Amino acid sequence: MLLMREAFYGARRFDDFQKNLDIAPNMLTRRLTALVEEGLLERQQYSEKPPRYEYVLTPCGRDFLPVLLAMLAWGNKHLGRDGPSVELRDKETGKVVDPVLVDAGTGEPLSFRRHALVAGPAAADGMRRRLASAAGFLSGAEEAAQAGGGS
Repeated sequence: MLLMREAFYGARRFDDFQKNLDIAPNMLTRRLTALVEEGLLERQQYSEKPPRYEYVLTPCGRDFLPVLLAMLAWGNKHLGRDGPSVELRDKETGKVVDPVLVDAGTGEPLSFRRHALVAGPAAADGMRRRLASAAGFLSGAEEAAQAGGGS
């Protein structure tokens, strides 16, 4: 996730990722390779002599933005004791934007009060069991949050 965050922040070269994340080169190589294999990043050569490469977001990788924005919003809400370290702003108005996850069909915000995680058609038996047991936990967590004044 941190590599994807850095890619959205503009990191493209191996050295950029390494400097920004203070990660061991062998670990960084493995993780970048995995992101390339999964189709989130593409390795592109930018120099022939010596051969040098950069990593750019693919369309699949750009589709990861809502995940990062949701994590940004969560971090700003729960971890930003001195305020947010990164804000999402509207480019035209400059106003701070608070990202929320909504149902594309209705525009309604998602919540466990109204929505449930259920096994899809391709779910393995183990996934079906885990989701069935999680349903009770998630309902209980939502009720506890409501009782405590949370959302």
